Amino acid sequence: MGAVVGSIWNTGRTRRQTIAALALALPLLLPGLNPAAAKSADLWDIWLAHDEAATARIEHGAWDQFLGKYVYPDQSGVNRVAYDKVTEQDRAILKAYIARLAGLRITAYPRAEQEAYWVNLYNALTLDVVLDHYPVKSIRDIDISGLFSNGPWGKDLVEIEDHGVSLDDIEHRILRPIWQDPRTHYVVNCASIGCPNLLPVAVTADTLDEIKTEAARAYVNHPRGVTITGKTATISKIYDWFSEDFGGSESGIRTHLMLYADPALAKAIAQVEDFDYAYDWSLNGK
Repeated sequence: MGAVVGSIWNTGRTRRQTIAALALALPLLLPGLNPAAAKSADLWDIWLAHDEAATARIEHGAWDQFLGKYVYPDQSGVNRVAYDKVTEQDRAILKAYIARLAGLRITAYPRAEQEAYWVNLYNALTLDVVLDHYPVKSIRDIDISGLFSNGPWGKDLVEIEDHGVSLDDIEHRILRPIWQDPRTHYVVNCASIGCPNLLPVAVTADTLDEIKTEAARAYVNHPRGVTITGKTATISKIYDWFSEDFGGSESGIRTHLMLYADPALAKAIAQVEDFDYAYDWSLNGK
């Protein structure tokens, strides 16, 4: 980073030009300052290994019970987490669940088991890291990833098969590139109001496909996903940050939204002329 800054500084620019150049470069140099930066799917190919002949199944009962106890919908349809009500005993149960998942040789499982594993692990880790730093107003206030970090996503939180794994790794280097399913965005939760709901149940290999579709419909048809005023649709910045997963263009995003929108909303989306983007990073606590 220093070399890049130096090259910007030492090019004969005026002070004003230098400041402008740094302003443009800063989101690329410090991706933690910009949630949209460095989020392209980038396959970590060691996790491609799987065994479709394996019959073992991964048990997620502890996580399911935890969610059932502390996740609830508010009147607006946003799932909230009662962070302040989580007992020390349940925190220990959550950490034990995460440790058990991390101790598995996940590459020895079938693909469907792996996908459910990574989704549950991502959500459990996110909730756990928020609890470790609670109270906070936003997950972006948790600066544990190093200099200029803006959230916990880049820090290795667990070790799996001798590899340190971060939240960014799970979402952008495993789930997105391996399964290549835009519905993934609806089942991983970043502990924010603007995010698709934290699932109130653990997913399994048998339930994940149906849950992904249900979650997509719920989000698209909620104001966080799409709000239309006249000929303008204000949609979640998720569709901007991860445009490549939704067709790579506003046309592709429109097609995706219409696929999951209720009939009246789909008709309105078809007639939209402009798209704006919004996102609420407030913590999904009560």
